[in-house]
Amino acid sequence: MSLIAIVLIVLGVWLAIKVVDAVLKLAFWLLALVAAYWFLAPLMHWPWPF
Repeated sequence: MSLIAIVLIVLGVWLAIKVVDAVLKLAFWLLALVAAYWFLAPLMHWPWPF
């Protein structure tokens, strides 16, 4: 395998890890916001979203 191919593979794996990290971070923030709304809505007399 050439050096360029090895560098491209390493770069691709690194970018894939970064993308997965960003997606998981966004998903956990969304989950935290939904959980906060789920617990605060009855206390604050906010409407249910459904």
